[in-house]
Amino acid sequence: MEKIRWGILSTGSIANSFVKDLQYVPDADVVAVGSRTQESADQFADKYNIPKRYATYEALANDPDIDVIYIATPHSMHAENGIMCMRAGKAVLCEKAFTITAREAEQMIAVAREEQVFLMEALVTRHFPVIHKVLDWVNSGLIGEVRMVHANRCARGQFRHEQRHLNPELGGGSLLDVGIYVIGFASMIYGKAPLDAVGYGHVGEFGSDEQGATLLQYENGALAMLSFALRTAAVNEAYIYGTKGHIKLPALFAVPEKAILRVDGQEEVVFEEKLIGNGLHYQVLEVHRCLREGLLESPRMPLEESLQLMQTMDKIRAPGVFHIPMITNSFHFKNMEDLCQTK
Repeated sequence: MEKIRWGILSTGSIANSFVKDLQYVPDADVVAVGSRTQESADQFADKYNIPKRYATYEALANDPDIDVIYIATPHSMHAENGIMCMRAGKAVLCEKAFTITAREAEQMIAVAREEQVFLMEALVTRHFPVIHKVLDWVNSGLIGEVRMVHANRCARGQFRHEQRHLNPELGGGSLLDVGIYVIGFASMIYGKAPLDAVGYGHVGEFGSDEQGATLLQYENGALAMLSFALRTAAVNEAYIYGTKGHIKLPALFAVPEKAILRVDGQEEVVFEEKLIGNGLHYQVLEVHRCLREGLLESPRMPLEESLQLMQTMDKIRAPGVFHIPMITNSFHFKNMEDLCQTK
């Protein structure tokens, strides 16, 4: 089979993990990497035996020998980088969170449709075999009507201001960095946007949200209770509660190896598939399937859902929606009003 040729845009930690996992996709070929400096591009290319290395992202985007580009820059650069690559005729797999705001997501999607190129958000959880089995259980009605989803994606890390994780100038903060996992999980299970969203959060010393929790309300009173953090460790499990039983995904649910089905009055069913590498290759398999079938977006991670996720996060962090006790800092991104407008 003819190989699909990848370009890697940025050389950070997630780009390293991504390239390592491409070894599990036989028809994937990394042909080029782009960075902000020649030195960084050369070091990355030497490490992974990549033949072409570029000192600018623009040079990478304009390489005619690339079929699809993986964007691994901070959230604040996703829209700019993605649009540039799509204008150059390249398919794009863009890291989560898709953009900073829904307005930027709309712009990305509009360009993808105008240029008739493939675009997908790299929300990796969506593509695991365990998740496919969970969706089969839910959609077949084994646990009845889903009434509640509960999920955590929390970690305790030590970060410097210049790192992207908590740097507000780079779109840092727990909501965009790890909150997307739990909000995306609820969206996947319910298959629709929430009717309402409220929550609590805390802004730390760098001016970005270090932790938060949100309550999403869906039709007929269904709920999602979700927490996310970068300075607070938690048990990162997920639960789906229905009228006839429930499903549990043990930690770490975002890269799941196991799901447990418990239907009232029946013995539990366990589905397991051990993790291969970092699990990032599953989304690559989906990209390749879509490209070979001539699809411009993935049915498992459609563009309208990526937009809906950004709209939900915009709503969560809007003034008056994210309620904060008087004893804590207000939950807001730096220059929140500016971030909620077109950049």
